[in-house]
Amino acid sequence: MDHLCARKIDLNTLHTPAFVVFEEVLENNLAVLEKVMERSGARILLALKAFAMHHCFPLLNQTLKGTCGSGPHEVRLGREMFGGEVHGFAAGYSEEDIREMAPVCDHLVFNSISLWKRFGSLAKQLNPSLECGLRCNPEHVETEVPIYDPCGPGSRLGIIAEEFDETALEGVSGLHFHTLCQMGADALERTLFHFEKNFGRYLPRMHWVNFGGGHHITRPDYDAEHLIRIITDFRARHPHLTVYLEPGEAVALNAGILVASVLDLTRNRDTRNAVLDTSATCHMPDVLEMPYRPQIIGAGQPGEKAHTYRLGGLSCLAGDVIGDYSFDKPLAVGDRLVFLDMAIYSMVKTNTFNGVKLPSIYYGRRDGTLELVKKFGYEDFKNRLS
Repeated sequence: MDHLCARKIDLNTLHTPAFVVFEEVLENNLAVLEKVMERSGARILLALKAFAMHHCFPLLNQTLKGTCGSGPHEVRLGREMFGGEVHGFAAGYSEEDIREMAPVCDHLVFNSISLWKRFGSLAKQLNPSLECGLRCNPEHVETEVPIYDPCGPGSRLGIIAEEFDETALEGVSGLHFHTLCQMGADALERTLFHFEKNFGRYLPRMHWVNFGGGHHITRPDYDAEHLIRIITDFRARHPHLTVYLEPGEAVALNAGILVASVLDLTRNRDTRNAVLDTSATCHMPDVLEMPYRPQIIGAGQPGEKAHTYRLGGLSCLAGDVIGDYSFDKPLAVGDRLVFLDMAIYSMVKTNTFNGVKLPSIYYGRRDGTLELVKKFGYEDFKNRLS
């Protein structure tokens, strides 16, 4: 969808590098999520770790029930800019974190029994209406990439059944689990089986269960009907429980692009390099961490089209390489390239290594107008450091 939206804008009007987020795609994604909520009874939250462009919050909060944050700053953003419910979780908390998070959260999930014992009473003292939960580790692996697998051997995320202390449940009103990353409903179904097998005996004492994130609900081939059946069947087994889902990618999937310009063209023996005004390490670090190869409008695999280039960033990091791509025509300095599906994770992970400029942020409205939301400069770099 972002491919079609991108064709409607004049790329030459953009100050590159630039993210563009499209209102039309967000609205289409929200329609899918709203259908799931209406038919399943689940409550869907926005995971701010994936998408935190608060310029879009007035649109998103018309449908979504709130936000989930991974630390004091995200939950504060959810409370101040989004509204609705605010859920918090982190792998570890300091007392300072609890004092910042508990007053602004509706739900606060603890990653271990020891954290709960240490800070649970303080959290409830700071916010008597706070709903506290524990994160469970079903020890069921669905994610293929180890860096994104929260349930792999030795994971620090969540409490395994063997370490679960039933005597510490006083004051706990919910359980949370998260095993998925860009997964379909079938993966959730398998996970839920292991969750109920290992932790089902505690559910009668709970008020809610959070199915976590990683649900690729708005992907074109996602089986939303299957998801609805999974949730309704679970709620039939446990009618007293409220079910939450907290996808991040599904909210802004295919809703954004990153536009970059060619700065220079060089050759190193058989390799033709194109240096861009963007950077893998600064603007799309998942390209290096996951790793993955982002799609570019009009580009093909190496050798597929007549002219192949290695696209690299402008930082000093030798490995700041986005990948090898082919094009119908030779690239020229000043050409603009459009990377697809860049609203999720890329925007929240940008950094200023080497003093590389942060991409500008534009909002593409359904009526075709383009709004410059944010242009970053030297002060943004300077003020991060001291």
